[in-house]
Amino acid sequence: MTRIEVAVPVPADRAYGYLADPRNRPAWQSSLRAVAAVRDDDSAWTDVTVVPGVRPRMRTTLAEPPYRWVEEGTCGPFTARLALTFAPEGDGCRVSADFAVRGLGVGGPLLTRIARVAVAADLRRAAELLRTA
Repeated sequence: MTRIEVAVPVPADRAYGYLADPRNRPAWQSSLRAVAAVRDDDSAWTDVTVVPGVRPRMRTTLAEPPYRWVEEGTCGPFTARLALTFAPEGDGCRVSADFAVRGLGVGGPLLTRIARVAVAADLRRAAELLRTA
């Protein structure tokens, strides 16, 4: 697992509500063009990525508002897990993201290392969007 931490300038309940809603993801997640087939309870959806044909099937595996939210996804031989933890910090909160990609051979660990930069940038983008909303 790899951990990223980002200060978010809004309370944990607001950050949780925004980040846990898959319909908000394309606004802050650089790898997404859209989300599709979102279930009414937001517990399962398909990511439509910027890479044609790559559409991971995603699902929420844990939801403890406003403290913790976990998703898992599968795409071909790979699975990914992202756990977000929200902790109050001053007038805002700190979001900790633990994530890993698992798959064939060195592919999973390599994708986890590559994703570190993108996950950090995506969470900073979400924090900025929340700040200006």
